[in-house]
Amino acid sequence: MKRQILLSMVCLMTIATQAQTDTTTVKNDSVIWDKDLEGMTVTAMRQLIKQDIDRIGYDVQADEDSKTVSVLDMLRKVPMVTIDGEDNIKVKGSENYKIYKNGHLDPSLSKNAKEILKAMPASSVKRIEVITDPGAREDAEGVNAILNIVMMDTKKMEGVTGSVTGTYSSLNLPSLGTYLASQFGKAIVSVDYGYNYMSKQATKNDGYIERTYVNTGNTQVVNTEGSNPGYVHYVDVNASYDIDTLNLLSASLGGYFYKVNVQGISDVAMMNNGGNQLYRYTENYYMPGYRHHSWDGRLDYQHKTRRKGEMFTLSYMLALTRQHTEQETNYTDMQNFPYSYNGFLENASERFTEHTFQADYVRPLWEGHKLEVGTKYIYRQNNSDNSQRFYDATMTTTSTLFNHNTQIAAAYFDYMYNKDKWSARAGLRYEYSHMKGQYPDGKAQDFSKHLNDWVPQASVKYQIDDRQSLKLAYTTSITRPGITYLNPAVYSFPAAVQFGNAHLVSAHERSVLLTYMYVGQRLTLQIVPQYRFYDNALGAIIYADGDTRYRTWGNVLKQHRFQMEGYVQWKPFNGTTFVANLNFTDNHAENIASNLKQHCTSMFYYLNLSQKLPWKLTATAYTYGQVGHSPMNIYAYSQSWIRYAFTLQRSFLSDDRLTVRLMANAPFNKNMHYKTRTTQGDIIGWGDEILSQNGQYFRIGVTYRFGKLKASVKKTETTIENSDEVGGITKGK
Repeated sequence: MKRQILLSMVCLMTIATQAQTDTTTVKNDSVIWDKDLEGMTVTAMRQLIKQDIDRIGYDVQADEDSKTVSVLDMLRKVPMVTIDGEDNIKVKGSENYKIYKNGHLDPSLSKNAKEILKAMPASSVKRIEVITDPGAREDAEGVNAILNIVMMDTKKMEGVTGSVTGTYSSLNLPSLGTYLASQFGKAIVSVDYGYNYMSKQATKNDGYIERTYVNTGNTQVVNTEGSNPGYVHYVDVNASYDIDTLNLLSASLGGYFYKVNVQGISDVAMMNNGGNQLYRYTENYYMPGYRHHSWDGRLDYQHKTRRKGEMFTLSYMLALTRQHTEQETNYTDMQNFPYSYNGFLENASERFTEHTFQADYVRPLWEGHKLEVGTKYIYRQNNSDNSQRFYDATMTTTSTLFNHNTQIAAAYFDYMYNKDKWSARAGLRYEYSHMKGQYPDGKAQDFSKHLNDWVPQASVKYQIDDRQSLKLAYTTSITRPGITYLNPAVYSFPAAVQFGNAHLVSAHERSVLLTYMYVGQRLTLQIVPQYRFYDNALGAIIYADGDTRYRTWGNVLKQHRFQMEGYVQWKPFNGTTFVANLNFTDNHAENIASNLKQHCTSMFYYLNLSQKLPWKLTATAYTYGQVGHSPMNIYAYSQSWIRYAFTLQRSFLSDDRLTVRLMANAPFNKNMHYKTRTTQGDIIGWGDEILSQNGQYFRIGVTYRFGKLKASVKKTETTIENSDEVGGITKGK
């Protein structure tokens, strides 16, 4: 006899009469959970998606692929997350986001997300959350959304637990990721470590660029070939200590380090509008031993009172980034070369230091009502030292020193309501910021700015029934320019000049979104229409003087964007799962300085079909890409592209501790193209880039889990998050 019941409003359970036994089989890290009871067998399917008032969670451990893939691979399945052809991550269609780990800002992840997440094994992650509506506590600091990576945890520590994941591809691209956790008395410690080697073969890139200068009618043609072999390390150590039942101390230290040998060659030719050659040359560039390292540390103290839910938290965070570039460029095979030098040596040193202090207080008022208030102070230092020595008759040298400091003081309150079928959240944040720019070498006049910002936000959710919910939200965010955008140092190259704008100010973005979610036995569906707009956004300014291209930045953009996010998870048969993650965007932008307008429509998609086979095999086919035009800036857009792959996976040993995964990426296409077009402004043209790591290759991945995971490092329930800056060395995007 078979019958169906609803378990915990989430899992649909099929009950069938079986032999009179009392055995239990539980697989916590698979989608299916089985248990033999007296006279029956219970089978329940864990749902991958869960929605709360401010976030959407993806259950990584309920996904079979998590045993061997990286977190970057897993992100393609997460609602409201898209990854383009160059592995750049977008959340809610924007690159303006931050990444947390266990509810805390992780500066290393936020700065260099795609490199670190390629090395981080998904097997060490419990859940990935998209915080769609950050509250007033962090909303002013510049993000439309937050990615929160929640590491594995349960309730009780028992010994040592961990996992090791290794992969190797036919492009000579090995990687290693490890996770380890243990307990020492009242202290719990966890360590994450990842390593990625980047071979010359895997980082090989070829490109073609054609630029026509509208005023002169001349066309520049560039053929490039290069690579950047090297390696990447990241480490993250977390520790917590239970002083007593009401007091908790937690700390973390993380870092990111890479070294690459950038090298390449370009053939450049300038033709007049009749097709005759004006000049040509070959550019050889070298950046041996390019190093970048970032470190961050955090300390949190949390005190709980006897009143349930009431707590006070004090936090301090230090973030450091150091970057040094030494690049030598030489010109050969010169024909009518229009410049007086035949090469140059560039030295650029950039340093970022940030101190943050924060206090938070959470107070339950009465049933279903809660209030959170807090203050925050940030002191941010940016320093740059840039020089260029040109190989000409006099060995001309140019240099610029620039210091930029920002102080931010903020206060906020957040009110939350949760009762019966209704949930609501409303908050307001005030920020005062003082920005100061200095030129120690006296080459320009110092400047300073005082800014005052009020940032409101609100959201309300209604649970229609056990399966359906509807949420409406309004958010505001601030984006501040980083040192790359601000630094006025002038970089000169043949036919190209770049410099920053020290007078940029923060930009406000506002958005309204409606979220509908359905969670059923076989079908999970999410639809999120949203409207986003801003009037003084930071944007690139590109113009030409003769046949020389200039690039800088300004608060020059007005943008109105309609988006439709869609997510479908469908299980038509036992063992078959189909996932679709979609993002449709209709973008209208205007450069108020040049009166240029742009309208682009595009859709990012990820489609995944997984099928369980005999002998514990799982086969998967997936494809992802872009249809239409996605804006790069007011002048240019990227065109349609597609990627695809096939995998075969099997687990071994007791509790499926050992898992092996084979992958064929684009087996029928050797090269994958990434094409762009520039259609307006002083320069028009197109480009075509080929990246070896996105082309044809085969990969094997192996993961081994050991120990029993019975606890995780405890975290204070509130801590520091800074997330406002773009265009600086602290955000590697």
